[in-house]
Amino acid sequence: YITYGDKTSVEGTIYSDYISLSPSKSFTAENFEAEVLNSSIPVFVDFYADWCGPCKMMSPVIDKLADEYEGKIKVGKINVDENSELAMKYGVMSIPNMKFFKGGQVVDEVIGAVPKPAMKQKFEANA
Repeated sequence: YITYGDKTSVEGTIYSDYISLSPSKSFTAENFEAEVLNSSIPVFVDFYADWCGPCKMMSPVIDKLADEYEGKIKVGKINVDENSELAMKYGVMSIPNMKFFKGGQVVDEVIGAVPKPAMKQKFEANA
């Protein structure tokens, strides 16, 4: 990827601010229990930071999968800089770090930037 100020280019497409592009939810310490732990459907949580290049690269992939699995998997992001206690609680040592929750428990995870087909397999397995 190539960074242009606050923009990141992946294969010639420029993606601006990571959060503004996302159709997914924003999780925080305040809403984590209600949105993630008590969810009636599986939840995909993307632990990220604004300064993380690989996180920005994953954003369009996650957004497409959020659209494809709407109603089957709740998709959201949590900023580790603003919610460090949750990152520590769930053992997030490097980012991007993406976890699937079912019934309030982590059931699967993906660490690092991965291609869409690999991520789609994880979504399919956890839907």
